[in-house]
Order: sequence, then structure tokens, then C-alpha cells
Amino acid sequence: MRSYTYWVRSAFYLSKTEWRKGDRMQPAGNYYDKYHTRNPIARALMRGFLGAFEHLAQKAGPVGRALEIGCGEGELSMRLSQAGWQIRGCDIAPEAVAEARRRAMRAGLDIPFAVKDIFDDPTSLEPANLVVCCEVLEHLDDPDAAVRILSQLSQQYVLVSVPREPLWRALNLARGRYIRDMGNTPGHVQHWSAPAFLAMLDRHLDVVETRFPLPWTMVLCRVRRA
Repeated sequence: MRSYTYWVRSAFYLSKTEWRKGDRMQPAGNYYDKYHTRNPIARALMRGFLGAFEHLAQKAGPVGRALEIGCGEGELSMRLSQAGWQIRGCDIAPEAVAEARRRAMRAGLDIPFAVKDIFDDPTSLEPANLVVCCEVLEHLDDPDAAVRILSQLSQQYVLVSVPREPLWRALNLARGRYIRDMGNTPGHVQHWSAPAFLAMLDRHLDVVETRFPLPWTMVLCRVRRA
């Protein structure tokens, strides 16, 4: 298995390592420390992102078991843990999981992080009250399959986020990036407007609340049981 890393220092592109498995491209890890950047624009964007995330996570209460898919360096898992959730996290990239473990240890938090690919064996993960999957679905060839797995892993709520198009690409073009690709961030194979993303989610889940931190769409959903 080979990996390659996009090293981009910007307010709008959240750098990923991508792993190719068969004909699937999957995101893994996050090398741009967007949560602790000194870039004032990026800091403002991340305040909006984290504010929306914390609001929707609170709506999913009362706190209980939570699972983060694509945890990266573990920032969101740590925030959930600090809010009282019994959180577990997983990522496809061993280096991302190692960094998440280091950060949780430094913060004095006991969070189990594991290297896992939910497409390979979703049944190996224990279901949780809240399943989080932020900034992952736009990298997947089959996001519907991923959302179905998220709904199977959740006992109640799913919290997801993706870049909001065409705003995301317009912002890239405005700063002169990815001109040949019409502003498309490398690795993004799905491009949802907010209505299109909500329509995709609605095929599998019941939308509870939507937030629009610039330039993302973030949605809290409830699992639909037959």
C-alpha cells in the first residue's frame, strides 16, 4: 500500500494523506495543524467550524458513547472527551493514530485510538450513541456506502461535515490555487452544495439540524430505524 501527502499551508485546504485500496481512494491523516495555526484567517475559520461542531454535539446529548471515524490527529475526539463523552477514534493512517495518541496523552485524556478501515470490517467497531465523521466523505468514491456504515454504527446520532461547494472552489480560485483544476482541492472527488449534501444524507438518515460555518456544511442526523 502506498501513500502520498499533500503539504499545503492555507486557510481553506485541510491537508490529507490518501491511501489507495483497490479502486477506492481514502483519506488518512491530517498534516496541516489547522486547529493551532497562527494564520488569522484560518483561526477565524476554525473557530466557526469548532463552534458549530460543539453546538451540534451538545444537541446529540445527553453524553454517552461516541465514535469518530477519520479522527486524524484527534482534536475532535479530545473535545468530545472533555465534554464528557466516552469517545473512541479510528483512522486508516497509522501515523495519524500515533499523533492522536500522543496528543491525548499530553492532554491527560484516556481515549482509545485505533487504525481501522470501516469499509473492510465495520462490525469490528462497537456501536455508539454518536458517530462523528468530519471532512472525510468528500474523498470517497462511494459516500452513500460510507453513510450506510455510519448509520449502522450509530445507535442514535451521526454528525458529519464536508466542504461547501461551489464556495470552497471559489475561495481556492480567489487565492490563485488549483487554477487548472478549477479550484478543486487535490483528493476531493465529491462536490456537494448544501442542498445536494442534505439530499444525499436524507437517503439514509433523518436530518436534525444543519450549520454552515464558512466554508463547510455540517449536519447532525438521527438514525432512521425501520
